[in-house]
Amino acid sequence: MVDKIKSPSDLLAMAKKAQEGIDLRSGAKEVKVTVHMGTCGIAAGAREVVVNFISEIADAKLDNVTIHQSGCAGLCEMEPMATVQFADGNVYHYGHLEGRNKVHEIVQSHLVGGTPVSAYLIKSE
Repeated sequence: MVDKIKSPSDLLAMAKKAQEGIDLRSGAKEVKVTVHMGTCGIAAGAREVVVNFISEIADAKLDNVTIHQSGCAGLCEMEPMATVQFADGNVYHYGHLEGRNKVHEIVQSHLVGGTPVSAYLIKSE
């Protein structure tokens, strides 16, 4: 349900929130998070993972991260999966990301703090 716009400030707040959503999915930024959304990923909960990443990145106020979706990564047994790629070329593949706590930990430890979360790491390049 959408709130009714009662004032110009309500409209500006709505526009700002919409722009933040667009910014999260566009442009070249320092970090790219890709959630793998093939059939196996979706069945394992990848939709929730995308929502959790968007929420956690917004809560952490990270403006250097974009969110993307891709097809199957070929590791069905590791789904739901996400890949974190940094501008310097470092790539980290995370698996078994069911539940918001795992995404929260990746955002806080890796994206904010710079330390990969080895418990969910499949491999890094």
